[in-house]
Amino acid sequence: MRPSQRVAEAILALPADRIRRVAVDGVNGAGKTDFADALAGELNVRGAKVIRVSADGFLNPPRTRHRRGRDSPEGFYRDSFDYGRMVRLLLDPLGPEGNREYIREVYDVRRERQVRRLPELADDNAILVLDGVFLLRDELYRYWDYSVWLEVPFDVAVPRAAKHGLGIKDPDPKSVKNWRYVEGQRLYMAECHPRDRAKAVIDNSDLDNPVLLT
Repeated sequence: MRPSQRVAEAILALPADRIRRVAVDGVNGAGKTDFADALAGELNVRGAKVIRVSADGFLNPPRTRHRRGRDSPEGFYRDSFDYGRMVRLLLDPLGPEGNREYIREVYDVRRERQVRRLPELADDNAILVLDGVFLLRDELYRYWDYSVWLEVPFDVAVPRAAKHGLGIKDPDPKSVKNWRYVEGQRLYMAECHPRDRAKAVIDNSDLDNPVLLT
């Protein structure tokens, strides 16, 4: 059984009396989007109603993301996302006391501009699957009913991210061009220990053969 199947079954085993919120976390190039899509597919075939969202829809504009400098690791970790709006517009409405009216994105990173989306109404037993970096940080950790950490070393993740144009341009993990991303992730891991916080840890170094570690 593939890890995405086992994770799907674990999520469906959770109490279904509320919307279940699931995070798929990992470094840039860990394969978060692909894994989250596969997980959503496994949930769908089992009859679940999935809300599929990317954290990139809650990015800050460049003036905020780069206010500590374009190469700042701390800026990457602390300033990339608008967590206030992510919580207010997405996570709280889908929480136990929420009204189920959520907004899936406020920012289009490809066009680097704010977007306005109409609220959507979630089914009362829907499952939110959200992928992104830094999702197990202190500000967000308590919102997840289930969480996944994709374990991928930088010497695999960075070239993969560069190949697919995921913000990183240089495939060399030690390049100064990657200082912002690699050291920003190391700051996050040292501060929040996402591997320890996740419900499931998956070695995703080989995209064709992911391995469930815990």
